[in-house]
Amino acid sequence: MSTPVLEISGVSKRFGDNLANNDISMSLAKGEIVALLGENGAGKTTLMSILFGHYVPDAGRVLVDGEELPPGRPRAAIGAGVGMVHQHFSLAPNLTVLENVMTGTEKLWKLRSGTSAARRKLTGIAERFGLKVDPDTRLGDLSVGEQQRVEILKALYNDARILILDEPTAVLTNIEAERLFTTLKEMARRGLSLIFISHKLDEVMAAADRIVVLRGGRMVAERKAAETSKAELAELMVGHRVTRPVREPSTPGAVVLEAADVGLRIGGVERLKNVSFQLREGEVLGIIGVSGNGQAPLAQLLSGTLARSSGELMLYGNPIGNLDVAEVVEAGIGRIPEDRNGEGAIGEMAIWENVVLERLAAYSSNGLVDRRAGMAFAKEIIDQFDVRGGNPASRTRLLSGGNMQKLILGRNLSQRPRILIAAQPARGLDEGAVAAVHARILEARRQGTAVLLISEDLDEVISLADRIQAIVGGRLSPPVYAEHADARRLGLMMSGDWSHATEAAHAP
Repeated sequence: MSTPVLEISGVSKRFGDNLANNDISMSLAKGEIVALLGENGAGKTTLMSILFGHYVPDAGRVLVDGEELPPGRPRAAIGAGVGMVHQHFSLAPNLTVLENVMTGTEKLWKLRSGTSAARRKLTGIAERFGLKVDPDTRLGDLSVGEQQRVEILKALYNDARILILDEPTAVLTNIEAERLFTTLKEMARRGLSLIFISHKLDEVMAAADRIVVLRGGRMVAERKAAETSKAELAELMVGHRVTRPVREPSTPGAVVLEAADVGLRIGGVERLKNVSFQLREGEVLGIIGVSGNGQAPLAQLLSGTLARSSGELMLYGNPIGNLDVAEVVEAGIGRIPEDRNGEGAIGEMAIWENVVLERLAAYSSNGLVDRRAGMAFAKEIIDQFDVRGGNPASRTRLLSGGNMQKLILGRNLSQRPRILIAAQPARGLDEGAVAAVHARILEARRQGTAVLLISEDLDEVISLADRIQAIVGGRLSPPVYAEHADARRLGLMMSGDWSHATEAAHAP
């Protein structure tokens, strides 16, 4: 291997009682793609944040081309050719692509903006790496995949030679993810060096030259992609063999939630059209579809954050109006929102505050919240749902995305809800956490909870759901039983071909 363009040597970092990184050393060669693999909370993002200067390490150093980077200085990292694409984009939706890319690249006292030169440079980079996007388009009008291209272009515009991508496919569709990795391989071919953080074994095996595995803040293994397997990597990640739970046959009970011709308009745009379904006790109803077809509005409507425009809803056999969030919780409906950061938790609040937030009446007296009871409840959830990286008094934002998801799941399932609305419940989770979340959902099903599972993951829906409906353009297909629903049939249904749904709609 050639001389490393990047070296991380003996890096350690502690946050309170949590040792996030423990004496980690690794390197990166020119034109190489390295995957940084590990469980949620294994220390991957912390290590890359140290490399980019967001955090100051307690010990160790980072070298680029043999020169040590001053710790805690992102501008020094950028100047050395290091670029970082964050999992949660740091872009302004009201600005154009060009304005976003140029932000922070010009001195405040410069009399004239070099917009023309910047446009030429941006266009040239976009064409060279196959990242074409209109410089004059407002960022908020772009898809998530296109916004990610802008993040990458911004790093390349700053002359990045080393590119770090934190969970780059977390919010992308499968097609968008495939396009991204095609682009990353072309970048490596042209001499860029890349590190991408992931917990998805398929993409790691397909895209990486070399794989570095972290567990509990330590580097536990390093493998060439051609010399390992998904099974070995999964075991290295969690320290033991991982098997996903299996759905057992069951007989659903009474209908607890029913929609009849429900419609929803947002800003004059029809997002849901004549949506109908029935959800029964002790069953999982899967809603599958390509992102942007109405899944999010459906989950928000049922969770009390959006109001339907037409149609009827029946809850436990009784017609209901538009419920707000408090009424939804009071009715025994648990909610796992798609956007855990924006809707699921408040990052600046303590973990214990987030777990009691939806049930303040049960944890307060005379207008005062019982901190001791809330802390005890949070400790139970942390222990039972294996929430790592914090204690009840820790700020919730310090949790990794996966551990925040487990916290939200625990907050809901610990209350034994009659209905659970689970939107993308395993998105962004590592293999071990996915297995744990799936086991919890199936356990809730066994206990009689009715689960509405909204997911873009075909394998997840096939393995968990009893019946499945596809959502396309705000409309729901007829339901099919899981025993008759292979990936091909569901793929056709997701594309709008429902001709095969009727023959699979009968009980097996």
